[in-house]
Amino acid sequence: MPGYDPQNIFAKILRGELPCHKVYENDKVLAFLDIMPRAPGHTLVLPKAPARNLLDIAPDDLAAVMHASQTIAKAAMSVFHADGITIQQFNEGAGGQVVFHLHVHVIPRKAGVAMKPPASEKERPDVLSDQALKLAAALTRV
Repeated sequence: MPGYDPQNIFAKILRGELPCHKVYENDKVLAFLDIMPRAPGHTLVLPKAPARNLLDIAPDDLAAVMHASQTIAKAAMSVFHADGITIQQFNEGAGGQVVFHLHVHVIPRKAGVAMKPPASEKERPDVLSDQALKLAAALTRV
């Protein structure tokens, strides 16, 4: 397995070199909205530690990512009036991973509504900003 590349897009976001629509942050985790969401509220949850994927992350960092994913999923159910949540996590190219920094997709779902294809359509920044504000506010109540 190749090593971690500190120039990946998520590493740049973590360092503040690229912007994001942040919804949650603590000392171990950053969560922000996907700019090409498969459904409204599609959030990416990342460890701050430099982990390529599930195969090389430290267990305590993985636990922090999963705890944040669960917390965000609960808030997203309410904010986006979801009927369910899809959680996705991919490892290595053959497993579907595209950005090689561990991340978990938390995707609010509505019954009978298909997800958009991956990376198919960029959402407008004003829509993402509004969704991020609403989700971040809900996280203070979870």
